[in-house]
Amino acid sequence: MKHKHDERAKKAVLNRLSRAIGHLEAVKQMVIDDEDCAQVLIQLAAVKSALNNTGKIILKDHIDHCIVQAVEQHDEETIEALKKAIDKII
Repeated sequence: MKHKHDERAKKAVLNRLSRAIGHLEAVKQMVIDDEDCAQVLIQLAAVKSALNNTGKIILKDHIDHCIVQAVEQHDEETIEALKKAIDKII
C-alpha cells in the first residue's frame, strides 16, 4: 500500500541516512589507507548503530501512521508486510 509520509519525518530520515553513508565512505577510506583494524571495526559499529537507530525511527513512524491506518481499514496485507519486515530486521 502506497502512502504519503510526513515531509519533516522523511527529511530527518534522509539526513540520518546521508550521514551514515558519509560515515561508511570514511570507513571505506580507512580500509584503503590500511588504518588500524580495531579502529575500522569501531567505526563499522558506529555505522551499524546509526542504521539501527534510523530503522527504529522508520519503524515507529510506520506503526504510528501506516499500521494504525491499516488496522482501522482492516488491511491485513500491510500488517503481514510489517511482520515480515520485523523478521528480517531482527
